[in-house]
Amino acid sequence: MTDVGDRLGYAETALTEPWACVEAAYTQRRRLTPLAGGRAWVVGRPDDDRTYDFGTAVANAREIVLSGLRDDVAAAIRSRAPRAKITVADPEVVVGPFDDIIVLGPRSAAVVSRASDALAFRGLMNLVGDEPLDGPVDIDIGRIHYHYTAYVGTRGPDVSASYGETRNRAELRSGGVALFVGAAGPMGQMHLERALKMPKGPATLIGVDLDRERLAMAKSRLDPIAEAFGRRLIVTTTAGEEDLAMLVARETKGRGADDVIVTAPTAAAVTQAARVMAGDGMLVLFAGLPVGTRATVDISRVFLHGAQYTGTSGSRIADQALVVAKTLAGELSPGRAVAAVGGIEAAPDGLRSLIEGRFAGKIVIFPQLRGLPLTSLEDLAADDPELAAALGPGGTWTSEAEAVLFARHLEPTAIAST
Repeated sequence: MTDVGDRLGYAETALTEPWACVEAAYTQRRRLTPLAGGRAWVVGRPDDDRTYDFGTAVANAREIVLSGLRDDVAAAIRSRAPRAKITVADPEVVVGPFDDIIVLGPRSAAVVSRASDALAFRGLMNLVGDEPLDGPVDIDIGRIHYHYTAYVGTRGPDVSASYGETRNRAELRSGGVALFVGAAGPMGQMHLERALKMPKGPATLIGVDLDRERLAMAKSRLDPIAEAFGRRLIVTTTAGEEDLAMLVARETKGRGADDVIVTAPTAAAVTQAARVMAGDGMLVLFAGLPVGTRATVDISRVFLHGAQYTGTSGSRIADQALVVAKTLAGELSPGRAVAAVGGIEAAPDGLRSLIEGRFAGKIVIFPQLRGLPLTSLEDLAADDPELAAALGPGGTWTSEAEAVLFARHLEPTAIAST
């Protein structure tokens, strides 16, 4: 645990947890090397005339199932994994789950889709090919988010070249163009703020959302940060997929976004956002889409260009400690996420507001405070000139504003955050 003592305000401290989830989205949670002692499936095509170098890709597997391989390819695998139990099976009757799946010379999107469903928790699929699939692949994107399933690839013939962090990044591209879908929500704004403040972050950030009012509020909060850090920030609503594609094409000169962060919780949002991603781009799923949610994405980019499809759920203590350290160093301002506050009696209203999405930011309930209904920062500032003067740029929450609020309503008890 991290003891913050009196170095952070109550709201800042409470908000280190959601901020830690944001930080965790850009750390490597996927397994990027073959699992020692795991169960592997190698599937190919009999008419594939390429020769493959398996390196250590199958060397430490406990069990390997082979499907659709030429005899010489199967022999090469047997020589690389002399201690593994190896069987041959028709791909239509193979039963998962598999820790590792290697698809050689993939051509069929349907085959890749079926294989992806056989991945185990934290399963890793390695696609090795030099020609695109016959279409986008239908995959369970909820599993990327919650099961940490990973997709890596290479053009070949070195199967092992797909693995490792060098080829598979998790951080936003320095100097690139990043697209944030669902940017006006509390978490979307936090992702944007983190990217704006990164020392070597994206040069251009595009935030899109359907809610004009929320987006205007987000812009007022984030514009001062963009200006301070010399970043180009574009926030806008888009009428549909065509408008989004035109916007991204204009800002990237037709290349596509280097990074796409999706905080909008729909499969359609993921599919549309993935289409405007650059060939070697990264898609970050941060929408809480449940396991079983399917979407079609261009998996060919993974092995042809090194594209990344990532997702995380929750955070670790280490992520929270990092947020505290960044806050104390002035690199993050968790209080900026606060949109409304209330005392203990306001807790039920706070929960209703959370469900209804009433505020474009986080709601903080202070159990110490009495007689304070759930109130937006704008309304607080309008009614209290002293508190208004203590707010930060763009009317954002500060420890100084918190001190003024406590002077008005303090009652001794604990703190909670919604």
